[in-house]
Amino acid sequence: MSGPEDDAWWMLIIADRDDAITYGDLALRLSWQHRSAEIGFTLSREHWGNGYATEAVDALLSSLFTDQPITRVEGLVHPDNVASAMVLERTGFVYEGQKRLSYWVGDDNSDDRIYGLTREDRESWQSRSTEPPDRVDLVEIDVHNERVVGRLATHKSQERLVSPMLQSFADAQFPEIVDGYPVVPWLRAIEADGEMVGFVMLAVTTEHHLEPYLWRLLIDRQHQRRGVGGRAMELVFEHCRASGDRFLLTSWIDGRGSPRPFYESLGFETTGRVVDGEREAKLALD
Repeated sequence: MSGPEDDAWWMLIIADRDDAITYGDLALRLSWQHRSAEIGFTLSREHWGNGYATEAVDALLSSLFTDQPITRVEGLVHPDNVASAMVLERTGFVYEGQKRLSYWVGDDNSDDRIYGLTREDRESWQSRSTEPPDRVDLVEIDVHNERVVGRLATHKSQERLVSPMLQSFADAQFPEIVDGYPVVPWLRAIEADGEMVGFVMLAVTTEHHLEPYLWRLLIDRQHQRRGVGGRAMELVFEHCRASGDRFLLTSWIDGRGSPRPFYESLGFETTGRVVDGEREAKLALD
């Protein structure tokens, strides 16, 4: 790929060669003698939700890392632009921080979220396992594995849907009070083929809380879309049945990226209640 001059923005069209449909565009700026790049992308509204932006960004990254001496690619997104953040995350970008009040559109001044992708990040993302594991287990968390479990992380855009591990450990240590009594946590690491890939936590049945509640389910960003979550939930169901539970509660936040389709595929049905801004759902374990 012959590169543009440093600090100049160049535009590329996202199109289908077979039917000449234009879906949107990519923006590219190279700097530091083509060793660093910044990208942007725009997709026509009628083509949202089909994966075109992810496919186009991935193709651009392949070209950059193959044809240029690139060491880093960067993308900046508005904190509320979840869709664009998901495109970057699905191509391997890592959330690095947030610049405060750094972007102006007319009189509107907003923050920018910084996503970065190094050559090593790209290689790690492309070499990650995407196949279903042969074995999934729920493992007790102890002094020997708590650091590994603590480093598990979702994509940044998913933190509005499931709390980071530090918050989950804090909630387990200092459980919330529900109906006047603290809930009792039951927590396990999710292991796939011997590797720690996720975390699950229940608020178990007690004399004061008559039904268990699925409190947290987190699958590490490198291991999502492998079917791990569903298999881990089957093990959770078995644990609840062995404890004599007939139902399991959970809740979720609706919106882009919501886990609602996942939980409904497992048989959860909404109860009609909204608790602390989350939609409650219930599963009959029998």
